[in-house]
Amino acid sequence: MAYLILGLILWTAAHLFKRVAPDLRERMGKAGKALAAVGILAGLVLMVIGYRQAEFVNIWVPPTWTVHLNNLMMLGAVFLYGMSATKGRLRGAIRHPQLTAVKVWAVAHLLVNGDLASLILFGGMLAWAVLEVVVINLSQDWDRPAPGEAKRDIILVVITLVLFFAMTFIHNWLGVWPFPG
Repeated sequence: MAYLILGLILWTAAHLFKRVAPDLRERMGKAGKALAAVGILAGLVLMVIGYRQAEFVNIWVPPTWTVHLNNLMMLGAVFLYGMSATKGRLRGAIRHPQLTAVKVWAVAHLLVNGDLASLILFGGMLAWAVLEVVVINLSQDWDRPAPGEAKRDIILVVITLVLFFAMTFIHNWLGVWPFPG
């Protein structure tokens, strides 16, 4: 569990570095970017190792119907994440599509996992995403981008479906079947 918690702390600190210490980060130049990237990657690796090694401590038993809700929310999370890269009509619909996707992802996984390690991982990522949005909103204004072409949104839907099914394959490969039954 220690690796999981350390990974969450490292992930959060590395992401907030630019906002919390902007002058230091700017003075460091490319080295500052590299430090943040290494911190994020190390945090991710520690979270994965810590989560996979954590002893199973059941806190609650999720109802079986939450699996369906989880899958629907995950489809939405993949779509939201992709909105950050789209040049379609939806561009600029929400300010933080990637962080919103992380929040949806975290809540979806909290619905179907009632063990302590899951509550720490997904709850921690949810807390990080909320904190990140608050810090960004307080530190800079948002210039809403102009909407683009609608056909780009159709491409986003297709990419979302392909990525969603790729993620289900990866879950299955890791030994977690994400569908009921």
